[in-house]
Amino acid sequence: MAESATDPEIFWVEPDLRGVLPLDDFHVSKSLAKTIRRKPFDIRFNYDFDAVIDACAEETDGRPSTWINQTIRSLYSTLHSLRHAHSVEAWDGDDLVGGLYGVSLGSAFFGESMFSRRTDASKICLVHLVERLRDKGFTLLDTQFTTEHLKTFGAIDVPKDEYEHMLSSAMGSPHLPFD
Repeated sequence: MAESATDPEIFWVEPDLRGVLPLDDFHVSKSLAKTIRRKPFDIRFNYDFDAVIDACAEETDGRPSTWINQTIRSLYSTLHSLRHAHSVEAWDGDDLVGGLYGVSLGSAFFGESMFSRRTDASKICLVHLVERLRDKGFTLLDTQFTTEHLKTFGAIDVPKDEYEHMLSSAMGSPHLPFD
């Protein structure tokens, strides 16, 4: 992370309680499931990765600053070119209206950031991410922190020692393809 968009430095975050979304206990509310069935957006994977990072870094009324600086953007773009960083995107015609991005290593996916410009767009991307991870055999979806928003999907806080065991197991797996 970075202190701000203009700070060239980055730092590592290692919380004592790690946010995890258990793939087997992922919960989708009835109202969101109904919205998803209507298919309000075209969901794409890795279509415009850099646009997703840019949108995640945008200042909004609810988020006047960002931790995504140019160093992070450059590093994640490189990881994307190496097929380790991925995006899930919600499109409405030619408009990118929601999305998320993260990194895949072994059988783990590390969610980094998400954004929404339309109601439920980022939530729908998260549902599609979990479906993709399940289909491909991933075992860990790391969210770093547990927010109230993520708790509605079943996110939990995992103590550091338990998380390290989960991480070791996921990293001991062969690298799974995301695409």
